[in-house]
Amino acid sequence: MSRIENSIEAITLGSFDGMHVAHQALIEAAEAVAVIERQSGTLTPGYKRSWYTDKPMDFYLFDRIRSLSPKAFVAMLREHYPRLRKIVVGYDFHFGVGRGGNAETLKELFDGEVRIVPEIKVEGVPVHARTIRELLRNGDLALANRLLGRCYLIDGEPVRGQGRGSREFVPTINLQVEGYELPAEGVYAGYTHLGEACYPSVIFLGYRDSTDGSFAVETHLLDKIIGPVEEPRVALEFEALLRPNRRFDNPAELKEQIYLDIEKAMARLGLD
Repeated sequence: MSRIENSIEAITLGSFDGMHVAHQALIEAAEAVAVIERQSGTLTPGYKRSWYTDKPMDFYLFDRIRSLSPKAFVAMLREHYPRLRKIVVGYDFHFGVGRGGNAETLKELFDGEVRIVPEIKVEGVPVHARTIRELLRNGDLALANRLLGRCYLIDGEPVRGQGRGSREFVPTINLQVEGYELPAEGVYAGYTHLGEACYPSVIFLGYRDSTDGSFAVETHLLDKIIGPVEEPRVALEFEALLRPNRRFDNPAELKEQIYLDIEKAMARLGLD
């Protein structure tokens, strides 16, 4: 048991995939975050949830606790947090074998305070990770970002691309991205994070239907000349969808559209 766990009196429980505005309401009411990790988080995989809070975060692997009865689950929390006095959960929280326990069950089993946070809506839309995933897939980045309370962000490993960008079009950083729910195919205005630096960018995500047909995630920095990328990971922040992916008949047509995309991105990001 860590010294931090030994001192915590209030936790919030949940999966917290996305760390969206409803999750933030739970976190605000607690001292620490206890994540039930189903290994299916695709908005904020694994430890990346910790990017969006400065509060301590513990992870419980779902496969290791799924067989616990609700009573045994609460006993486990008591053991891990001996000074625990308050648990904060969402209205739809379930726990224990077969999802046999819910927020009301928790009130019956836990001898401290249980705070149940009601459903939270943004512009009339209930805030859930599954809703955000669907919005991203359907290209509604604007609403997805409002439910998140921030711009959607992914990160990946820099990899070698076709090499055609620097020669024929504009230089880009290509990324191999795994574990994330990817937005709909298209061109986006956003930001590229290289270490501690952040650069306005045009981001392409999708199949290169006009060239080799391969799937790509690549970013062009608007105010920086790209040299060798030394960072092991690069993060992309999606501000706005500029257009869906499409096929062009020839390289000249594609190049013309790329420069139009750059102009739109600069205007969207306030750089014109």
